[in-house]
Amino acid sequence: MYQFFVKSSQIQGTRVVITGNDVNHMKNVLRLKPGEEIAVRCGVDDKEYRCGIEEYTKDQVICSLRFVREEGVELPSKIYLFQCLPKADKMELIVQKAVELGVHEIVPVAARRCVVKLDEKKAQAKVNRWQGIAEAAAKQCRRGVIPAVKMPMTMKEALSYAEGMDVRLLPYELSQEDMAQTRKIIEGIGPGKSVAVFIGPEGGFEEGEVEMALAVDVTPVTLGRRILRTETAGLVVLSWLMYHLE
Repeated sequence: MYQFFVKSSQIQGTRVVITGNDVNHMKNVLRLKPGEEIAVRCGVDDKEYRCGIEEYTKDQVICSLRFVREEGVELPSKIYLFQCLPKADKMELIVQKAVELGVHEIVPVAARRCVVKLDEKKAQAKVNRWQGIAEAAAKQCRRGVIPAVKMPMTMKEALSYAEGMDVRLLPYELSQEDMAQTRKIIEGIGPGKSVAVFIGPEGGFEEGEVEMALAVDVTPVTLGRRILRTETAGLVVLSWLMYHLE
């Protein structure tokens, strides 16, 4: 069954109106017919609205609400991925897979060793692209919300943004902790806690950035004996958290 996102205002009692690019996609690409059932979410309340297609107009799809499923599909904790900007198009893969694994928000971080340098104009274009990928992934995996992709931050700004989060983890290849300690930290994360995960760039965090994180009580952890690529490390942590929380 196909799923689409709408604004809350488009759910009008027992009538649901779909607009925008989805109209052409539903009609001419998916070739959905009146009477077929679709799932609709507003990305706010984690409810799934089951609707039947009533008719197509020039720029709308008119649907009738059949029933509402209230069991949530979201993780019981909000996971924030602070991902240092990688080279090439690796960020697109990271965004797509992080959304599938249940991330709540993705924050690109411009660390000192990041090869990619974005000015404000380029950054906005990139974020728009990544946000589109997040929305497509959320539709595909039937997420209840569309995770937000924020504008890039410096490491200092990212640490400040994460200040009030309950658990803040920094996987670090030079961490003195062992996997038993990492497991203990993961298992101590209960439902409702917010979790920040800081993933370094290809060259790793600079020592000064790690010291900055430790100074505000971010917890260093190890991901094992092997050095993981930046596009792998965050997905490993998200997988562990998904398994633990669900």
